[in-house]
Amino acid sequence: VQLVESGGGLVQAGGSLKLSCAASGFIFSSTMMGWFRQAPGKEREFVAAINSWSSFLRYEDSVKGRFAISRDNAKNMLYLQMNNLKPDDTAVYYCAGSVRAIWETAGQPEGYDYWGQGTRVTVSS
Repeated sequence: VQLVESGGGLVQAGGSLKLSCAASGFIFSSTMMGWFRQAPGKEREFVAAINSWSSFLRYEDSVKGRFAISRDNAKNMLYLQMNNLKPDDTAVYYCAGSVRAIWETAGQPEGYDYWGQGTRVTVSS
């Protein structure tokens, strides 16, 4: 099982980034997927989640209207489009997969079985 994030970097406030996560080693199309982030000195927090067929989406309140999660099951790829970035969005962003796919746990790290190594996003003011 492998989840590999990419697309992080340094961006000015108000800018945009698109994160990608390449999945392999499991049946991606039947897996609930999510993005989490961890800022220095803080706990890992939920950002967004998407069910296997993209029919359900969930976002953390502070990113609603700015971030969009999507997936391409044909390519085993997960994405996070981040617009109007703010300094508070600075963190390491992690891709996660849940084979249990229990939607009620989509916002909890404990609901996920697989994790990527993370990609760093830094937003300057």
